[in-house]
Amino acid sequence: MNIPMTKFTVNGNPVHYKMDPETPLLWALRDASNLTGTKFGCGAGLCGACTVHIDGVPTRACSISIGAIEGTLVTTIEGLSDDRSDPVQQAWIAEQVPQCGYCQSGMIMATVALLKTNPNPTDADIDAAITNLCRCGTYPRIRKAIHRAAASLTAGSVIAAAPAPDTTLSEAARRTPALNPNPARDAE
Repeated sequence: MNIPMTKFTVNGNPVHYKMDPETPLLWALRDASNLTGTKFGCGAGLCGACTVHIDGVPTRACSISIGAIEGTLVTTIEGLSDDRSDPVQQAWIAEQVPQCGYCQSGMIMATVALLKTNPNPTDADIDAAITNLCRCGTYPRIRKAIHRAAASLTAGSVIAAAPAPDTTLSEAARRTPALNPNPARDAE
């Protein structure tokens, strides 16, 4: 069987998938490209955990085949920024949005798209645009983070409450009292 090659760009890198063109984009990203930030939630395009941008439009990756996006530009959460410096990511951190965190990459991708088209969304705008589901129910924190990211983008400011983008995960954990069993020893 001769399987056609599907070509498009993911996070600025050209990709060539030798997979069935009907393969959902989600599985091509996760299995063939090892981009696991895009999550499988429902497989029906309802929950939004798999939201990516295709040519700048938020799209549920479980519901679109790789054959349907030939020649497009795909951005995943990994391509948003490689150092957590995106204002939406910074607002998410500062507002402590994630609880389990599973849906957050899709939420962030949907929010980035919203703020590109509507830099100062109202609560009604957020409700209409962000249809992703959060099983932990962190919607009040999500809304607060969206407003904070919008204000930061509008002002051109950096969100100071979030760790610096170049902070390593181990350093961030060391600085977090709940994750540091020996805070007194580290202060010496």
